[in-house]
Amino acid sequence: MPETRTPVPAEVAGPLRTLELGITGMTCSSCVARVEKKLGKLEGVDASVNLALETATVHAPEAVSDEEILRTVENAGYGAVLQGGSAPGGSAGPSGAAGDDDGGARPGPDAMARVAGREASSLRSPESLRRRLVVAAALSVPVFAISMVPGLQFPHWGWVVAVLSLPVVTWAAWPFHRSAAVNARHLTSTMDTLVSMGVSAAYLFSLWNLLRDPDMTAGAMLGHAMDMSGHQLYFETGALVTAFLLLGRWLEARAKARSGEALRALLELGAKDAVVLRDGQQVRVPAEALRPGDRILVRPGEKIPTDGTVLEGRSAVDTSLLTGESLPVEVAEGDTVTGATVNTTGRLVVEATRVGADTTLAQMGRMVSRAQATKAPVARLADRISGVFVPVVLVLALATLTGWLLLTGDVHASFVAAVSVLVIACPCALGLATPTALLTGTGRGAQLGILIKSAEVLEDTRTVDTVVLDKTGTVTSGRLAVAAVTPLSAWSKDQVLDLAASVEDSSEHPIARAIAAATPHRFPVSRFVSAPGGGVRAHVADGMHSRSVVVGRTTWLAQNGIRLDDTQQEALRRAQGGGFTTVLVAVDGALAGFVDLADTVKDGAREAVDRLRELGLRPMLLTGDNGPVARAVAAEVGIPAGDVVADVSPEGKVAVVRDLQDEGRVVAMVGDGVNDAAALAQADLGVAMGSGTDAAIEAADLTIVRDDVRAVPTAIALSRRTLAVIKSNLFWAFAYNVVAIPVAAAGLLNPVVAGAAMAFSSVFVVLNSLRLRGFGR
Repeated sequence: MPETRTPVPAEVAGPLRTLELGITGMTCSSCVARVEKKLGKLEGVDASVNLALETATVHAPEAVSDEEILRTVENAGYGAVLQGGSAPGGSAGPSGAAGDDDGGARPGPDAMARVAGREASSLRSPESLRRRLVVAAALSVPVFAISMVPGLQFPHWGWVVAVLSLPVVTWAAWPFHRSAAVNARHLTSTMDTLVSMGVSAAYLFSLWNLLRDPDMTAGAMLGHAMDMSGHQLYFETGALVTAFLLLGRWLEARAKARSGEALRALLELGAKDAVVLRDGQQVRVPAEALRPGDRILVRPGEKIPTDGTVLEGRSAVDTSLLTGESLPVEVAEGDTVTGATVNTTGRLVVEATRVGADTTLAQMGRMVSRAQATKAPVARLADRISGVFVPVVLVLALATLTGWLLLTGDVHASFVAAVSVLVIACPCALGLATPTALLTGTGRGAQLGILIKSAEVLEDTRTVDTVVLDKTGTVTSGRLAVAAVTPLSAWSKDQVLDLAASVEDSSEHPIARAIAAATPHRFPVSRFVSAPGGGVRAHVADGMHSRSVVVGRTTWLAQNGIRLDDTQQEALRRAQGGGFTTVLVAVDGALAGFVDLADTVKDGAREAVDRLRELGLRPMLLTGDNGPVARAVAAEVGIPAGDVVADVSPEGKVAVVRDLQDEGRVVAMVGDGVNDAAALAQADLGVAMGSGTDAAIEAADLTIVRDDVRAVPTAIALSRRTLAVIKSNLFWAFAYNVVAIPVAAAGLLNPVVAGAAMAFSSVFVVLNSLRLRGFGR
């Protein structure tokens, strides 16, 4: 909340260092606001906290030490560990933390030993919550059955359910109790406070009644009904509330645990090792051991391990993972190459120029990290309202207890009414509102080939007004194919294509493979010559004739003594202007025709664009390919030329998304490549095609499993419907409380009825969520 943060005074303004903190113990958006507020009170400090990633980016002057920043977070009730270095400079500031080789600060012993932070983190880990959920569910089922089904009750069953529910309301519910205790120490409250008090009150009140009358359930007989008014035991209420809330917390923790996988997927794209030439010998070393100046041997089919300059050789390099270009880039001596790209044809010797954290791949990783960190987490509606709801319920419960004592003097009736208020208000339905709708919506989405990463992304789909579609791999297949053959003179299309394919069949270049795949006919070939970056030449035995066939660019034809006249030049310009990659075919020293290649548009792409417009969205096309190619594809799918942005780098894609956001647009980005990962993270809604890379999928909020762009509008529609169900669940859960709390406070509900009413509200939420199973049918 920058608008409420303390401004940097003039006397402390100057060079600021940036610290990355790991924050543990946060459970809701109010925790984020509290940490930012506490850090903002330090002179000259500006902090931005990310709940989903459990991190904080802190800009601080040198006068404020790292230890002071960490201590401030701890004093707010949370754990903090210094994760990264400070910048500028190599030190971590006045605290004296040692810098590492990259100029980053390593956490000191004090920071690493913060027990509170580690404990809070372990309590909220998916594995810890899963264990607690399993125990709670296993014990709550018999507790509920014995308590609520008179036919299953037996003599002294009350003591049995008391023992069975004890581990549930203590050990399984410990994350809620601990959070409530931490918040109470700082005079604040969250939904965990109400959960903890409701669970504790239901159990302790029941135990108190059982201790007052140990023989309360002594008369029950197996198979015989017992009068429900004959006891005041509500152990099942505390057990079931704990189990249901743990389910929601576990689902949330699983989504959070995947938040850093996009960066790992990016880094794993790089080569793991490299062959370095040293003293005439080939030495294989780990890629991280490379140093600037190393001479690296890269064979065909291998990844280039780091950024560098070509010293020897010529080749076509597949850069699609990083740039989105559908065509390989021809490189020769003196050209620069990028790490993680693939050498497709020739042998290269590359001099390393940038290694480690300085490579393009590492910089892209930092871009994704920054984009994710600056995407503010969507505040849950329940958490926003709980800032008022929880204290009000606590006050009402206390007021109920006090009022009944003053009016009646009946301690038992007063306590029953107060506990009824807590139990009836206990937010079981609130805890189920999001996970049940999300489970049903994501289950239906999986059937449709759509994955929704978490509930936090759904609110963005409601306000999205612009959908930016990456071209290669999203709208198009990313594979070249022959689009047209233009014969000249007396040659036919089939003759031109068959002769070109016969020669190209001996080449491994991607363009050659596309031409060869266009026809099954072949002629015998001899005296084959390949010129990397130019084309191929060979003699073809066409029946009784042996013809000299040259295939490639105009420069290659010129080297073979073949020049185009004005008419042929104009025909070539028209073909290239239509967005094609055009290859020339010459036979016996004269131009015989053109072969036009294009990236093929996916089936259903135009239908998807039309559907996006029906949803009130503006589709745009974004690509690293050149303008003519991009405009040709856009025209085919129905996107106006004015909504096409071409010739953009990965950084440029992020800038395009950011510019649209600056214009007030809510942007959804659809992509499939590593080059799209940072833009996917920057966008308000990231949609990854499942045919793409892991980096793109992990950086996105929605993933289309099947390679069908028509699923994009379906995914947005499903997300909107799921969000609508979540909001209706929350509305009815709160509406139920608004009506039921006054009834409980008036003494018209005992805790048993209150527990049943609370259970009904949960059933209603589940049934409402199950309506999503019919989506799209």
